Amino acid sequence: MHSGLRRLAGILLLAVCLTVAVTAELPVPGTLVGAIVALVVVDLTLRSPAGTAVLAVTACWLALVVPLSRMYPEGAYQGLVLALLALPVAVASLRLRGYVPWRSALWALAVAGLLTAALADLAPRLHAGPAWAGAVLVLAYRWDRARRVVAADSYDSGWVEEAAPAPVPVRAPVPEPPPAPPPILVPAPRPPAAEPRPSVAAALAELEDMIGLAPVKRQVRSIAASIEAAHLRAEAGVPIEKPLRHLVFAGPSGTGKTTVARTLATIFYAFRLLPSARVVEVHRADLVGEYLGATAIKTNEVVDSAVGGVLFVDEAYSLVNAGDGQADRFGNEAVQALLKRAEDDRDNLVIILAGYETEMDEFLDSNPGLASRFGTRVLFPSYLPEELLAICRTHTEARGDRLSADALDHLSGCFEEIRRRGIVDQLGNGRFVRSLAEGASRARDLRVVSRSAHPSAAELVTIRAEDVRASYDELTARYRGYAETPTLEEALGSLDGMIGLEPVKRQVHQIAAQLQVRRLRAAQGLPAQPPMRHFVFTGPPGTGKTSVARVLGRIFAALGLLSRPDVVEVSRADLVGEHLGATALKTNRVIDSALGGVLFVDEAYSLIGTGYSGGDAFGQEAVQTLLKRAEDDRDNLVVVLAGYPPDMERLLAANPGLASRFDTRVPFPSYGPDELLRIAVTLAAENGDHWADDALDDLALVFQRACGQGAIDTLGNARFARTVYERSCAARDVRVSALPAPTTDDLTTLVQGDIRGVE
Repeated sequence: MHSGLRRLAGILLLAVCLTVAVTAELPVPGTLVGAIVALVVVDLTLRSPAGTAVLAVTACWLALVVPLSRMYPEGAYQGLVLALLALPVAVASLRLRGYVPWRSALWALAVAGLLTAALADLAPRLHAGPAWAGAVLVLAYRWDRARRVVAADSYDSGWVEEAAPAPVPVRAPVPEPPPAPPPILVPAPRPPAAEPRPSVAAALAELEDMIGLAPVKRQVRSIAASIEAAHLRAEAGVPIEKPLRHLVFAGPSGTGKTTVARTLATIFYAFRLLPSARVVEVHRADLVGEYLGATAIKTNEVVDSAVGGVLFVDEAYSLVNAGDGQADRFGNEAVQALLKRAEDDRDNLVIILAGYETEMDEFLDSNPGLASRFGTRVLFPSYLPEELLAICRTHTEARGDRLSADALDHLSGCFEEIRRRGIVDQLGNGRFVRSLAEGASRARDLRVVSRSAHPSAAELVTIRAEDVRASYDELTARYRGYAETPTLEEALGSLDGMIGLEPVKRQVHQIAAQLQVRRLRAAQGLPAQPPMRHFVFTGPPGTGKTSVARVLGRIFAALGLLSRPDVVEVSRADLVGEHLGATALKTNRVIDSALGGVLFVDEAYSLIGTGYSGGDAFGQEAVQTLLKRAEDDRDNLVVVLAGYPPDMERLLAANPGLASRFDTRVPFPSYGPDELLRIAVTLAAENGDHWADDALDDLALVFQRACGQGAIDTLGNARFARTVYERSCAARDVRVSALPAPTTDDLTTLVQGDIRGVE
């Protein structure tokens, strides 16, 4: 009731009481005092029903204290101690969240009274201690339950009363005159009973049953507590602002975003913030039309279908798809329609935008209206190895299967490998585990049926390590670049097996040792410099820069510093776009494809072109993008810039940021004649060929002449050796094709004449 109406009603009541007192010749002061006391009680009841109820329970306790205190022979002070118990019980009951206050006070004081009556004669020396202890235990128990389930039982116990369903009228039979037969009455069909409204406790319990996601659970409990507090403030007459209803779910795929959205829908429904717990899941294709104007119509139709519940937009960042550097007008039209409906229907709709964290940040930054209307962000973490194992066990048991001990050990190793390589998000977290469990079950069925015509019941439900291994290998084979991580010894062994490059080998061995020691120091809690990540390879073409970059990738992967040993090779054409703005997008796409491995930029000096009068704006844009990503993704990327020494010096001098971030330089020397000869012999052996002795003599002369004239760098070093071998093979094939019946030796031997044909 409005405060002004309350005052007017109070004044009228006092006037009526005064009139009655004068008319009936009653004592006026006593009548007024009684009326004022009645008004105070009514006002307190209207302002705080819970407080008035607690006050009534307290008054009953004080009345009960009088007979209880007489049970103690020591003196009347025990009655005072019992009476003082009412104050802390009342305060604690009012502060308990999740329970009706007067019920908490009643339970606590009732237990205190029973303990006092039972122990006053048996143990009078305890005085009023048992009463206080009993009340404290009752309140502590209810506080612990309220802490475990926030805002749960309160809404099932009377704080928010549900309207009683209207009674279905039952039509009584109308008596007919005796001559007419009584009509046969068919009872009217009763309306179907409404489904019980789910409780907040059940929704939160379902959330707690999910594996992992501890930060998400805390945030959802916080959202539920905020809604509860808003209800309490509204009941107390405190003005409140409308809560922000729309949310952003950010995190990798397979982390339960859709499931948590359903839980939130149930919570909003249980709190009566939404008329239903329905969740409508959509993607970009469900919102964007075929032409401008159709998108708004299509988006509004989707929103209409979700009104009253939750609209869950998965991969919402795809609505701003500027892949070609141009604005996505169709996606922007959908975003504008969503923003308008998010504001217009905020009292009857909750919208959740979901996607990867980085992409969602960029999406929210693209439109100021998004950040202001979607102010609540829920971050979903990746699953840990032990959580992945628990999810796998849950999926397996749900199928009626069980995992053997060796299967559990193998799964633990697989999930640790995934964590170490940092690819759990790329594989799909929980979705990957579900696929792994299903694949292991299929592999078990194939194994059991193929080995026995009459397998036992235990064999039909038991998944073994070999089944897990088959499923794991099948799934990871689909992941780009997934190969078993080499050991450090294998990586360095492949380097040592390369011909020549002795200075490079020594430097790479030093780099590997430094990386290994830094990792060991960090594992023991010792201060360690961050590992070097980005390199500059300088040297002429054909000196093994790309091959050594692959070795570096294997070393970093073996030490757990990269998730995969793959190398993505690019040049200027792969990074620079057709117009300003497109270059950054193109460069970012290339870097994204290399994340987790090595990005090898060949002829990197070409990014700073010298033939442009106003400077190479396109190349500069690529360099700036490369620098930013090299810093932002330094824990998940190794970048190698390669090129001729003078040109690379010019590139590093043109941009101070490059020199500071790419501070490890590896110079590659030119190959000598002996090394080129060994390369040619190795190439022939790898392809099943061999050189005749006289051919080797001529081959050595060819390489000596090329190196002596200083032309080997122009010819391409190892590439020149490959060219000589391939042309010699072509000459050999022409020669052998003229023979009537060539032997195996004829088909595989390179002779002196084949080399002279090349010259």
